[in-house]
Amino acid sequence: MKRRIPLRKRLLVRLLSVSALIAVCSVAATAWLAVTTTTSALKEEQGQDLAADNRILAELSGYAATHSDWSGVRHTVRELAARTGRRIALTTADRAFVTDSASRGTPLPPRPAATVDPLRTDTYTESGAQLSGIDPRVEGPYRLTAKERAGLDALAVKRRRCYERHGLRPTVVRITNGRPVVTTPDDADPADYGATVCEDGELNAPTPTERRALDALSELARPCLEQAGVHLGGRLFLTFDPTGKDPFGGGYLLGKYAAKVATREVERTAQDCVQTARRTQLEPYVAPAAELFLGIGDQNPARFDMSTANKGKVVGVAGLVLAVTVAVTAVVAVRLVRPLRALTVAAQQPPELHVRVPVTTRDETGILAEAFNGLAERRERLEAQRKAMVSDIAHELRSPLTNIRGWLEVVRDGVVDPDPALLDSLHEEALVLQRIIDDLQDLAAADAGTLRLHREPLRAGDLLDQVAAAHHVAADAAGVALRTETGEAVWLDADPVRMRQALGNLVSNALRHTPADGTVTLAARRDGDDVVLTVADTGSGLAAEDLPHVFERFWRAEKSRSRRTGGSGLGLPIVRHLVAAHGGTAAAASEPGAGAVFTLRLPAMAPSADEA
Repeated sequence: MKRRIPLRKRLLVRLLSVSALIAVCSVAATAWLAVTTTTSALKEEQGQDLAADNRILAELSGYAATHSDWSGVRHTVRELAARTGRRIALTTADRAFVTDSASRGTPLPPRPAATVDPLRTDTYTESGAQLSGIDPRVEGPYRLTAKERAGLDALAVKRRRCYERHGLRPTVVRITNGRPVVTTPDDADPADYGATVCEDGELNAPTPTERRALDALSELARPCLEQAGVHLGGRLFLTFDPTGKDPFGGGYLLGKYAAKVATREVERTAQDCVQTARRTQLEPYVAPAAELFLGIGDQNPARFDMSTANKGKVVGVAGLVLAVTVAVTAVVAVRLVRPLRALTVAAQQPPELHVRVPVTTRDETGILAEAFNGLAERRERLEAQRKAMVSDIAHELRSPLTNIRGWLEVVRDGVVDPDPALLDSLHEEALVLQRIIDDLQDLAAADAGTLRLHREPLRAGDLLDQVAAAHHVAADAAGVALRTETGEAVWLDADPVRMRQALGNLVSNALRHTPADGTVTLAARRDGDDVVLTVADTGSGLAAEDLPHVFERFWRAEKSRSRRTGGSGLGLPIVRHLVAAHGGTAAAASEPGAGAVFTLRLPAMAPSADEA
């Protein structure tokens, strides 16, 4: 009867409960932290909206970068103030008013929000940052003339079309001084497309305006560079960065110096020299530095707190996240439980069906399904072997019992007299039964792990001689030469009776499959820490597909052979179990028509002093 699992103990319910609890705790904690942190941050911000303040600073810095003074900034300041709702004031370093969006007489905030200096603060390259560099919008003496722009535009179009003919999809970007720069998508190397012919160098060559500016910059930087140990061979040269994210501004990257620098520290000093010279060169073209004040006069800026509506939004988002988490967890849980249910259904089927389950995943449940299928397959194989073994045992016992019963019945009926020959035949049949029963008992003991061994030091050469002597008569009767080969003295810690039984089974098997005038050879040798015992014959051999089955119970290479011509099929399995009980292995090698070699590998031991 199928046992019903309580709802609270089902894996799906438990997984959903735990997941929901974790989701509730995590979402609640996250929401509480978000509300607390955001409220605290808003209260501590002193009314500054960082995004708006950065936009204000960036626009004023752009104005200063493109104008030599602040005379026309009033209109820009009023427009920014109206757009952002902030009070914007600009003063000189000594607090002299430049312009103010508030009415005259309104006091300034206690501290400036920032310093507007396009030569020392870059608010344009990276939004929200105030990098210590030159604003890329400062053009100065590098601004191209209309004629130079037209010439460079024509060269840029020429290069772009050349790139397109080679399979590239370039774009033309114009940097702040008006120079066009041709860029390739994803930093593709034109050389990989065979487009190096497009780079004639004309587009990147400085124009007369740029050369004059570079000459002036080189002369300004030369004294500082020479003092740092860097000597220019000529003027500084430029490469072009269309992103504008270079340390010198304007979409330019100053190239390497003519002389190599000795150390990284000297290189940094040289860069500082060029940076200082560039600021000196551009200073006449930009507005002087000014202090930027933001706020509402001498009062504290407005404080913000999270409103009830915003808190409701946070709670709503938290609830939505919780619902999504539960839904996703339910889907995942159902997918996790489905293979387990399939395993349960398969396990509840009758054993004789050997049901398999489909493997649909590669996770733990998939591994479990594969293990279950492997177990079912092994159980099916063992069941088939058990049935085959029972059938084989019945067949092996039936023949001698039938013979004994038949002769006894004819003797009882007086048809045949119980002469010595008949008694010898019945005795032989009884011995066959006894051997089969003894073999089965040995296999049962080996399977149960109760096979008893009486170990003692045993010389391999003596063991082979004893086995050969025991089978000498049978070998002579079959016309087969039985030989032994031993080299140096090798010793085993083994049960001599069991080892004679194992080797005897191999020799009997070899004699049975070796024709007259053939040879059966017993050999022993030392191989490292092991003793290798071999029984080789010159018989018909075994096929390659039969070798994996030679140690299986009741298996015969020729299915048509009877018990008398092919043995009971238990000798080789007994050999394998006896060798395994001694901690060794048994193997077979053969080629059809070239005989077979059975190898027993067992642990060797050193002889005692007396035995040596």
